[in-house]
Amino acid sequence: MTDPTVSRRPTQAVVLAGGQGSRLRPYTDDRPKPMVEIPGTGTPIIGHQLAWLAEEGVTDVVVSCGHLAEVLQQWLDDTDLPVSVTTVVEPEPLGRGGGLKYAAAHLPHPDRPWYATNGDIWTRFSLRDMADFHTERDAVATLALARPRLPWGAVQTDGFGRITDFIEAPPSTFEINAGVYVFSPAFAAMLPERGDHERTTFPRLARERRLSGFPIPQGSYWRAIDTAKDLTEAAKELAALNR
Repeated sequence: MTDPTVSRRPTQAVVLAGGQGSRLRPYTDDRPKPMVEIPGTGTPIIGHQLAWLAEEGVTDVVVSCGHLAEVLQQWLDDTDLPVSVTTVVEPEPLGRGGGLKYAAAHLPHPDRPWYATNGDIWTRFSLRDMADFHTERDAVATLALARPRLPWGAVQTDGFGRITDFIEAPPSTFEINAGVYVFSPAFAAMLPERGDHERTTFPRLARERRLSGFPIPQGSYWRAIDTAKDLTEAAKELAALNR
């Protein structure tokens, strides 16, 4: 007998790829942030994302473009993609929540659940498990949660203030929003026409106990690509994973 949760796993997704990536200059002088290549792979960030989404059962993706949209659209047109892709460009700046709502309106199945991911995230974990987690909790929205490594070293001390150990780039003790989501069909109508859903829709759902957080499993890969250093570190981590 087929597991009933399988039929409720999303097969469609939105990728938010409109950011300017000012902290990644000069890489983003002539291309949008998701088009920056991970060193050593020959593939831009969005290429890795689309491959991952396809591996997780996604067949249709809406890519929300913005800064240098034509560069991203041209690459998508010229590339043999593992999913069907539709691109949209906001007619005017709508904010993160408004932009997400605008993109979601172009999903092929508005009555079905959907994934969303920020265009500067490079990660690998089971979206299927996250979708099942979302369904089991009857959530309207579920956020993936990550524990990023701190950019500084840390020290451990004993009860007398003596340093007992040094730890290089330890993981954060706090979980953060990892920029990957599962949304139920009703979520799109809750988004603002303009503005930031993280200040409106998410707090409302949290108060109503309809917002869930899925911890990315330990050992899974996750990194936000914000700076040139992140690109370098991502390349090193990829090389280590492939050994």
